[in-house]
Amino acid sequence: MNTFLISIIAANVFFSYKGFTDVSFFRKFEFHIGSIRAGEQIRMISSAFLHADWGHLFFNMLTLYMFAPVIVVYFGSFSFLMIYIGSLLCGSLLTLYFHQNDYNYRAIGASGAVTGIIFSAILLEKGMYIFGFIPGYIYGFLYLLSSIYGMKSKRDNIGHTAHFGGAIGGYIITLSKDPAMLFENTSTVVLLAVPIVLLFILAKMGKI
Repeated sequence: MNTFLISIIAANVFFSYKGFTDVSFFRKFEFHIGSIRAGEQIRMISSAFLHADWGHLFFNMLTLYMFAPVIVVYFGSFSFLMIYIGSLLCGSLLTLYFHQNDYNYRAIGASGAVTGIIFSAILLEKGMYIFGFIPGYIYGFLYLLSSIYGMKSKRDNIGHTAHFGGAIGGYIITLSKDPAMLFENTSTVVLLAVPIVLLFILAKMGKI
């Protein structure tokens, strides 16, 4: 198994377990708009290594374990790490942008970073099928549309904004590393760009 992948999973397990057993530690490092705007920017990174429970942690790490090898094969270990961290930061930055005035907004989890890894893998692996029957590009398109809906409706506690930001990070970094994809995998690149453009149009119109 890749060293960077092992290290990321180990860090998530260690910090999440610490958060499970130490409420003050959890509160100190979770994503919290009020604290971040007060100068605690470390939370934008540390929150991505905390999880709500073992199920939340297991699902994120299992998904990472399944999709990470695709990126390692195509780009190598260091690029995998760069995409993971870049997606994590994009997820946190987009969340901060959309919730900057909601001082009580809180979030945790590696989902933003993991979503970036998924979208990078979808771009790289043309013949990818999610759950064995859904083409990767269709899954990615529908996933982003559902995230926009979740951001608009605000009917659950899922960090849709971080997921979307992570997807954007994985999308942009992957294309920057392999621009030829614009011509070799045009349909997937364009289809995944549609919800991203739509999000910012809705934001500009004040509808999200």
